[in-house]
Amino acid sequence: MWHVGLDVHYRTSTYCILDENGHEVACETIRGHWPKLLERLAQVAKPWSICFEASCGYGYLYRELSKMGARVVVAHPGQLRLIFRAKRKNDRIDARKLAKLLYLDEVPAAYVPNQDVQNWRELIEYRRRVVDRQTTCKNAIRSLLRSQGILASKGLWTKKGLNWLRQLEMPTPAARLKRQMLLEELDEAKRRTKTVTKELDQMGERHPGVLLVRTIPGVGIRTAEAAVAYIDNARRFLHSSQGGAYFGFIPCQDASAAANRLGHITQQGPATARKYLVEAAWQGVYRSPTIRAYFERLLHGRKERRKIALVATAHYLVRCMHAMLVSNRPWHEVA
Repeated sequence: MWHVGLDVHYRTSTYCILDENGHEVACETIRGHWPKLLERLAQVAKPWSICFEASCGYGYLYRELSKMGARVVVAHPGQLRLIFRAKRKNDRIDARKLAKLLYLDEVPAAYVPNQDVQNWRELIEYRRRVVDRQTTCKNAIRSLLRSQGILASKGLWTKKGLNWLRQLEMPTPAARLKRQMLLEELDEAKRRTKTVTKELDQMGERHPGVLLVRTIPGVGIRTAEAAVAYIDNARRFLHSSQGGAYFGFIPCQDASAAANRLGHITQQGPATARKYLVEAAWQGVYRSPTIRAYFERLLHGRKERRKIALVATAHYLVRCMHAMLVSNRPWHEVA
């Protein structure tokens, strides 16, 4: 079995091959896009295993390389940075290090979902971006009105309010042009949001995991689909606490001997899902006696701990979701 370390870029890629004894057999840089890289790797003597770092488009490479190699491992980029700290760094060195980690079976592997789940995640992220674009346009319109000394009417984003805004006489041609362009951009963002939301709703209504997680009070379809899409196979986490770590809800830790310092949460993992989970935690506090009791227990009656208690409650929801997906049991209130 040969071991191939691959440092991938869009226009150039470098691979390094070690034999069964860990000795370097070849190291080459391929100039060209990924099809040229795959064509060259197809010429490597088999059998071989290969390792590369997760980056944009890693799902496509994983699928194509899986057809060619005996074993494909995708390395976690965050953990690789801790291993690859060095004064001297280039593509050949990185490829050689990946090959050595693969030979030693010490690669910090990342989970690779199937193509359908990857597409689902991409739609979720795209919807968040277009919704954020709507918010940016609305804030820009309010800023424009404020800069011209115009008091916005109530319900500005209703049909009546938007009609008022379109017919509003602006004091300068530049202000009129900016108002027109912002309204057009807002309309386009709303149209895209409606289209992608319809598709996501259809996917979520057919997914048993989404329907199961939505039995939690305060968890809507957006939160449920994001959580389920990123958890994917719940059994890949040995414990529910690992799911919380995956979503970045555990605190940073600096421990040595008797000293143990805990900081802010790591904020690693999918930011979109983490945002939705925190919003769902607020709703759960108002709708569920069980979630409210958990929140108040962490609050200790101190208002300054509200944010800490809310984030911890979101972490609690993640653990509950993981347990529900593993056991296939719906939410039930604790008596």
